[in-house]
Amino acid sequence: MFLSKFNIFETTITQVHKAMLAGELTCRELVEYYLKRIEAYDQKGPSLNSIILVNPKALEEAEALDAAMKQGGLTGPLHGIPIILKDNVDTYDMATTAGSLSLKGFVPEDDAYIVRKMREAGALILAKSNLHEFAIWGETVSSMLGQTLNPYDLTRTPGGSSGGTGAAIASNFGLAGIGTDTINSIRSPSSANSLVGIRPTIGLVSRDGIVPYSFTQDTAGPICRTVEDAVAVLDVIAGYDKADDETAWCIGNIPKTYTAFLNKEGLKGKKIGVLESFFGKEDIHEEVNRPVRESIEVLRVNGAEIIPVTEDINSGWLTSSVSVHLDDLKDHLNIYLKALPDYAPVHSVEEIMASGKYHPGIKDNMEKAMTLSVGTPAYNQKLVLRAQTRTKIMKLMADYQLDAIVYPHQQQLVCKAGGSQQQRNGVLCSVTGFPSIAVPAGFSTPSEEAPIGVPVGMEIIGRPWSEPVLIEIAYAFEQISHLRRPPVSTPEL
Repeated sequence: MFLSKFNIFETTITQVHKAMLAGELTCRELVEYYLKRIEAYDQKGPSLNSIILVNPKALEEAEALDAAMKQGGLTGPLHGIPIILKDNVDTYDMATTAGSLSLKGFVPEDDAYIVRKMREAGALILAKSNLHEFAIWGETVSSMLGQTLNPYDLTRTPGGSSGGTGAAIASNFGLAGIGTDTINSIRSPSSANSLVGIRPTIGLVSRDGIVPYSFTQDTAGPICRTVEDAVAVLDVIAGYDKADDETAWCIGNIPKTYTAFLNKEGLKGKKIGVLESFFGKEDIHEEVNRPVRESIEVLRVNGAEIIPVTEDINSGWLTSSVSVHLDDLKDHLNIYLKALPDYAPVHSVEEIMASGKYHPGIKDNMEKAMTLSVGTPAYNQKLVLRAQTRTKIMKLMADYQLDAIVYPHQQQLVCKAGGSQQQRNGVLCSVTGFPSIAVPAGFSTPSEEAPIGVPVGMEIIGRPWSEPVLIEIAYAFEQISHLRRPPVSTPEL
């Protein structure tokens, strides 16, 4: 009935708020719509398997938000906006499992900092999404829920580790999503699901209350269908949190609002480098290279100066020799687990391993992590290489006078279910801590399994705290290209 007044499918935060203010939509109607879609497509239909838990009080909370609006209008910049939250982010009123049976039923005492900020801004946490268990790889499979499927190609993964959020937002199960990113994990599902994902500069967004993988590289950020929505969420979650020391670096580096940089003319005069070594050179890479090269041409035609960057940077070497994700895992995850209240089912990685309550697919990585630690000579050498890589990228940008660098987020299409992600380039920002935005760059050739093709993402990276520049580029490109398309497997109801 209400849909005759307002079409929710593929809507945006701005459109929803306009409809609410005009009396054409309520938060309850919005929540009901998304709940119907979750039931129809996540639990039935293509059975995407992206949602671990739906907020049992979602409708009640929606009605409270509607009542508050009647009293005084929108309660904040995210008023009534249903959020899909990766299930490694603490919520005081819903279980947080990190996708693991070892934490099944565990309800934290407090919200994560970013959840508290979103609720204060009027957001409604609609559901907790599946992830690759403990966020430790990129295919989104967990002992809590199993394998999440890519809505564009049901034979493929949705990327990861935030693949539940990616599949859910792509399928219109919520209006905006939150992912976390240690190596590729916001940008991978964004790339694989025709979405926008922002990995902020380390220190811009608090990690307090988020199950850690690596405090050295972890961050959280938005996964949304549009740049504007992602920026609206970033505005809310960015800022200093005394519980996360790293966020002290953001003081003086945050504009009054990131929405000021939603500039349709944002490509004009920009110098953008193309990192050639991040493009694959074999036939298997062509389905990614073609749409990304076409997107780069859009940048050029619309006012950006495109500059080839020929220095050889190897993403595989960065993953194996510079990234400290596995080195940090045991020690940093234990910090979180040991601080849990007595009623938590486990309090150490050792207890998780002893319980056997985890997906067998993470066993090798977990066992390897048990042999590693911070502060070893090998670990310290990685930190040296990390510092050198940061300086190398800064010097490249200085020498070429670049505002940003672009490349395909991953060199091959997102992998098949049961496979392993290959040749992902997001590690560059992970080991440097630099910001990046992944945007839809188009699709591979359509096939029987992928009726409109498999989504391909282009990554845009910049210097620390250069989110405003990246937003200008991403938004202008999006407004010109209009490459986002919803999946065929989850049509309008």
